[in-house]
Amino acid sequence: MTTQEHDASVYEQVQESSEFQELKRRFRRWTFPMTVAFLVWYLLYVVLSGWARDFMGIKLFGEINVGLIFGLLQFVSTFLIAWAYSRHAEKQLDPIADKLRHEVEEKTQ
Repeated sequence: MTTQEHDASVYEQVQESSEFQELKRRFRRWTFPMTVAFLVWYLLYVVLSGWARDFMGIKLFGEINVGLIFGLLQFVSTFLIAWAYSRHAEKQLDPIADKLRHEVEEKTQ
C-alpha cells in the first residue's frame, strides 16, 4: 500500500467515525440556523430599504434615521455572530476536532 493509499484510507475511516459525524452534526446544528437568521435579517434590511422608504427615513436623532441604524446593526450583528461562533467552536467543536486530528496524525506517521 502506498503512502497516498494509506492516507486516503485513514481519512475515510475518520470520516466514517461517530466522532466525525458528531462534529459535523454540531457544526451544522449551529451554522445553518444562524446563517438563515442572518440572511433573513439582511433581506429584511434590503426589503425595507427598497419598499418602506418612509419608515427607513424616520429621523431618530438629528440626521440619524432608522435606515442608518439598521445598516449599522448589520455590522454589529456580523461581529456578534463571529464572536458567538468562536465561542461555540471553542467549546463544542475544537475538542472533537483536536481529538480527530491527533488520531489522524498517529495513524499517518
